Amino acid sequence: MLRIWQATEAARTFAAVILGCIVLWALCVWLFDLPKFLVPSPHTVLQEFLEKPQFYFANSLSTLWVSLGGFGLAVLGGLVLSIGIIRSVWLERTLYTLLVGLNSLPKVALAPLFVIWFGTGAISKMAVVISIAIFPIVIGTVLGLRSIDPELINMARAMRAPQKRILWKLRFPQALPSLLSGMKVSISLALVGTVVGEFIAGNKGLGSTILAAQGTFDTTQVFVCIVLLGVLGAILFYAIDLVERYLIPWHPSHRGHKQQAANPQRAPAAQGHAGVAH
Repeated sequence: MLRIWQATEAARTFAAVILGCIVLWALCVWLFDLPKFLVPSPHTVLQEFLEKPQFYFANSLSTLWVSLGGFGLAVLGGLVLSIGIIRSVWLERTLYTLLVGLNSLPKVALAPLFVIWFGTGAISKMAVVISIAIFPIVIGTVLGLRSIDPELINMARAMRAPQKRILWKLRFPQALPSLLSGMKVSISLALVGTVVGEFIAGNKGLGSTILAAQGTFDTTQVFVCIVLLGVLGAILFYAIDLVERYLIPWHPSHRGHKQQAANPQRAPAAQGHAGVAH
């Protein structure tokens, strides 16, 4: 029973934070007597969602599909670019500089260009997602691929290991923590990119629904979409976190949590011994 309680600590913390935010939101609306057209109450937002659940689910699925599609392509493209940067000095000098320059551009300025090139469908929105999400993946992966001990590389080369085997057996496992950290950042940015694309050109999705609600001053509908975007973002982030725990359970960050969960009294005892030693 204690292990189950400790294993669900993250979920309980997340639920407590969300519940606290909802209570604070409701209290602010009640205490300051905020009008509905400015800040609707949580009860009003829930009522709006329950009146049209299929409408909101359909738009949420559209936003989720574009976000995941663009994110998957960003991960694939980021891996290819990272391997090229590691293997070629020329690519490092050209691609790295180009990526830094593109990352500094406002993506809202690029979105109309993608619409001209790819139309108003899902492809143009995925292009916006890729332009936002690929940079953290490339930075994290390149950092991970370079962080391997040179002694291991020299040993593998001395044993005449081919470059492909060195990449997949030595470099890539070492780069997994950095890659997954970049993916955590990118999955949130992917959702932002999808909404930006839906703002510019879209007839479905939560972003276009927010834009339509703005035109009719329907604040309640805007709040429903914002809450749904927050829920989607949290789900996607924790999904990557679960993948990280599954792929790299050996990483010190996860190993420390497991040891503390298995021996909850060991950490305080160790701190006590450390205090005695000092």
